[in-house]
Amino acid sequence: MTEKIFGIHAVQAVLSRSPERVKNLYVQNGRADKRLQEVLSLASSSSIAVVQRPREELDKMVEGRHQGVIAQVEPAPEFREKDLPDLVAAAGSAALILVLDGITDPHNLGACLRSADAAGVTAVVAPRDNSVGLGATVFKVACGAADVVPFIQVTNLARSLQQMQQAGIWIVGMAGEADTSLYDRDLSGPTALVLGAEGAGMRRLTRENCDYLAKLPMAGTVSSLNVSVAAGICLFEVVRQRQK
Repeated sequence: MTEKIFGIHAVQAVLSRSPERVKNLYVQNGRADKRLQEVLSLASSSSIAVVQRPREELDKMVEGRHQGVIAQVEPAPEFREKDLPDLVAAAGSAALILVLDGITDPHNLGACLRSADAAGVTAVVAPRDNSVGLGATVFKVACGAADVVPFIQVTNLARSLQQMQQAGIWIVGMAGEADTSLYDRDLSGPTALVLGAEGAGMRRLTRENCDYLAKLPMAGTVSSLNVSVAAGICLFEVVRQRQK
């Protein structure tokens, strides 16, 4: 079984990191710009055949802006729930988990994975139900991060949080009504940051299994940030504190 990855950055990432996964590479007839030439050069260096197709045909192959390039690939190795304890143990005191509770927009998940990769996150964890999983849009928005950041969907998020606590990880739930700013918390140890869906926030059981709640201070008139923006800010506050 294969899947499709599209967009310049996403295809370039898989060609750079895992060219053996690419089975077919489709490019738009007539495109000869520099960005596409870089993709074609990577394909050539790995002896991957390139198939020219009209834009109209590429439009029918995927939903979304393909930017003139689509790769048909073998799926990336899938991380499972049972892999989480080993990932946490291997990370030790540097463990940093991003937990997404009820994120349903693939653009948000892709952006979160991109930030998670940049921040050196150990794993991104989400519930299996009522949450978006990996798909073509996620891969495109993540710009290659979806191939390298362990993304684990769990059956029971509350139980997974309890298991993280037993492994020595502090669970920090982000909530606008919290009394304490995230910037005033010590995030230098093993940490899991939990973010809920925009509007609804974390579910009750998720909130109850956090060690404490924290907020991002908001100086303007809006009451909340896009979840992917908030995730990036929170993750890099951890990075900042750990560089002291």
